[in-house]
Amino acid sequence: MRSAGLDIGSRTIGLVVLNGTDVLIEELADTTHDPLAQCKKLLDTIEYDSLITTGYGRYLVKANFASHSITEIKALAKGASALISTAHTILDIGGQDTKVIASEDGKVLNFDMNDRCAAGTGKFLEVMAHALGYGIDAMGKEALKASKSVKINSMCTVFAESEVTSLIAQGEEPRNIAYGLHMAICERTMALLNRIGIKKDLLFAGGVARNVCMQKILAKRANLDVIVPENPQLISAYGAALHAKENAS
Repeated sequence: MRSAGLDIGSRTIGLVVLNGTDVLIEELADTTHDPLAQCKKLLDTIEYDSLITTGYGRYLVKANFASHSITEIKALAKGASALISTAHTILDIGGQDTKVIASEDGKVLNFDMNDRCAAGTGKFLEVMAHALGYGIDAMGKEALKASKSVKINSMCTVFAESEVTSLIAQGEEPRNIAYGLHMAICERTMALLNRIGIKKDLLFAGGVARNVCMQKILAKRANLDVIVPENPQLISAYGAALHAKENAS
């Protein structure tokens, strides 16, 4: 029995296919301007008996393929628990939102999210990296070389970009500005985490989980080890595939 999970996010689409409990396929593709075509391209290359979709585009795919859908909150909790059984707090920072989940044995106990503004998300970091002249993957590494943290007053993407441009014009080191941006994101993230209560272990998912600077300052600020799975952008797809397996049983 092959079970597939498809997570259609704002920036990337994740696909996981299971044969029983064994992972057969893991794929990650850009969402692009045509997520349905991207999903079709991914699904046309695999064989599956059951499919569950999750993420922002789940209803679009559900309407065009024989599938069920679940929320990304439910998928994240399931996938994170299956990977790390002791993960009771899950943080996911994706392309356009931040989610925090309190869970027990894969069940959602409580959650909160910032989905009304891109501040502190992957898109925010992408815009700031461009303003600083960094590639998105290099920004976190450069921030760790900072000699100080430059305070960033606005977390609005438009205003923050203007503030960064002004700081560069004043002669501030880009890596110091980058570190200040990471600190500002961390403080915003901690506010969400504190609202649901942080309980170890803390699992960090989503594209921003690959950022080494965010990993380090979050661990220090939360005073906890932060667990980052090997493929942090595929946890929701993995959780959806596990749900598909259970539904087909």
